Amino acid sequence: MSYANAQRGMEAGFWLGGAHYFGDLNNLYRLNEPGLAGGATARFNFNHRLSVRGQLNYARVRAHDSKSTNAFDLRRNLSFYSNILEFAPAVEINFFKYHHGTKEKGFTPYLYGGYSFFYFNPKTKLDAKTYSLRELGTEGQLVGQEYYTIAGAWLIGGGIKFDLNYRWSINVDLGYRATTTDYLDDVHGVYPDYSELLSARGNIAVLLADRSVPDESNIKMGTEGYQRGDSRDKDAYVTCGVNLIYFFGRLKCPPLSYPKE
Repeated sequence: MSYANAQRGMEAGFWLGGAHYFGDLNNLYRLNEPGLAGGATARFNFNHRLSVRGQLNYARVRAHDSKSTNAFDLRRNLSFYSNILEFAPAVEINFFKYHHGTKEKGFTPYLYGGYSFFYFNPKTKLDAKTYSLRELGTEGQLVGQEYYTIAGAWLIGGGIKFDLNYRWSINVDLGYRATTTDYLDDVHGVYPDYSELLSARGNIAVLLADRSVPDESNIKMGTEGYQRGDSRDKDAYVTCGVNLIYFFGRLKCPPLSYPKE
């Protein structure tokens, strides 16, 4: 049996780390609001170079305009958090020949690419109470025409993996998701018509649509039709974590048996 075929088989494990969001409430790519992330990984190795994998992940993403250094963001004063539940299949390629249980070839960098399917639901707090922003139609969405809470993302990432022994290994992993939604943070376009919003959704929706800081004339920035977010760009998020992986070994076929004559 060749070394390449010796690596053929299943691996599985768990990971723990952090997540970070990039979008309308973090357009300067700040790294000062990480959230907890973790999940389960399953991988099938075809040989010492190529494998396919799937992950079931949880990630908490969040952002506050008040933590920005941009004057527009500081005055807009919006915030959100969301729990993300994700299924992420991908193809993975090792840079080096990776042989479990060998000192010389028990380490390699790797790259992967795939697609993420995820659920999200942005929320925020007002006076110590938590509100689901989608249900409030903060940008004037009609009742029944709110954005979807299931979306996809192109996934690209990489990391390093190294053996502890033949069965156990550590993978340090970084993954970036370019999503298909601009509502991960509930911010997309312009401020709504407040009279219609009040009639359709109530006073809380109006309060959470415009949380801007008044100027010296006590005027808030959230005029109907005024920019609230940047509709040209979709949102994104990253995860980074440490995986503890168990290798089940090569899948062996049962020996052939022949009927006795």
